[in-house]
Amino acid sequence: MNYLCGMKITASSSIFTLQFWLLSLSSFLFFASFNMLIPELPAYLTSLGGAEHKGLIISLFTLTAGLSRPFSGRLTDRVGRIPVMAFGSLVCFVCGFLYPVFTAVVPFLLLRLGHGFSTGFKPTGTAAYIADIVPANRRGEALGVYGMSVSTGAALGPAIGSWIANLFSLDVMFYTSSFMAFLSIAILLNMKETLPKPVRLSWDAFNITRKDIFEPRVLSPSLVVFLTYFSFGAVLTLIPDFSDSLGIHNHGLYYLIFTLTSLLVRLVAGKVSDRYGRVEVVVVGCVLLIVAMLCTGFAQSPVLFFTGAVFFGFATGILSPILTAWTVDLSDENSRGRAMATMYISMEAGIGIGAYLSAAIFANTVARLPMAFSVMAGFGLAALVYSLLFIRKKRKALHAI
Repeated sequence: MNYLCGMKITASSSIFTLQFWLLSLSSFLFFASFNMLIPELPAYLTSLGGAEHKGLIISLFTLTAGLSRPFSGRLTDRVGRIPVMAFGSLVCFVCGFLYPVFTAVVPFLLLRLGHGFSTGFKPTGTAAYIADIVPANRRGEALGVYGMSVSTGAALGPAIGSWIANLFSLDVMFYTSSFMAFLSIAILLNMKETLPKPVRLSWDAFNITRKDIFEPRVLSPSLVVFLTYFSFGAVLTLIPDFSDSLGIHNHGLYYLIFTLTSLLVRLVAGKVSDRYGRVEVVVVGCVLLIVAMLCTGFAQSPVLFFTGAVFFGFATGILSPILTAWTVDLSDENSRGRAMATMYISMEAGIGIGAYLSAAIFANTVARLPMAFSVMAGFGLAALVYSLLFIRKKRKALHAI
């Protein structure tokens, strides 16, 4: 049973409340804000003289995001969901204004490091907020619907960012990113806190222990998250160069296609997992992820390249909400922020390592792209095997009862 401003919300409550839609709109703007920069940053870093550091664009971002998760999880459970979300959006707002100022390689990379605090905070508070206001028996469905706002922002952001950069300038793109983050914050200020008894911010809230870093209840979904998000890191890092090699000038088209495709399956996947089980649906997502990496990596034409984007969209549309719902299912109500932080740490680690590893394999050589994506498919295969073993173990346990 959840609480909203002191009022109990029962399982009969509708999941599509005003709070739910405000949260979705805020997240749409947030994800559009930082994702709109991604397609243009590799070329921008190259223009600064840092072509060999492309892998760090995503890796540094995710490093800070991962390191901040224990703090955001603890603050979410103590200070409140909304302050944590607002801080994440505020980081995006500030960083957008600083990119035009930091025009050397080292300052740029340091800014990417700082920008990572945004996703280290906003999604952690958001996931806990959704769990507070949504009945457990409709959690998969709710996360599927909410994920549509995230996917739409992540899809339109890169395409709009490249369009603005090509039509106007990179500086206009950076300022547009800040404006979207500002709107995200404004929406949050009109929302009600769902943490029953938030406490005032104090230094004690930053006293992180090993208990705050890892929630053992969610080990299984966190491991699958870690393995499957290697591919996401590779996509974020390599797709702009891959697009150039195929003569595709808008670097955001691949992102647009895969995120719009993910919208088609998110709601359905959530409902199916509510009925038939999380892990069973995760298996399907892992298979599609492997196919996506192989199609993308071996593409020699835009047709196969974008086919890979479609499969990647189906995979992420299944895996993202279901792995989140699986994590929430296993979490304790009093430590939900810590559980979500554990899952997001795994996500950031997978994205960061995947970005760095794929860039190292690629080494700015187009002929090495198939190898880079094949390695990512291998991590997807590892996630598939683990999920199948988990199902087998679960069925054995049921038969033993």
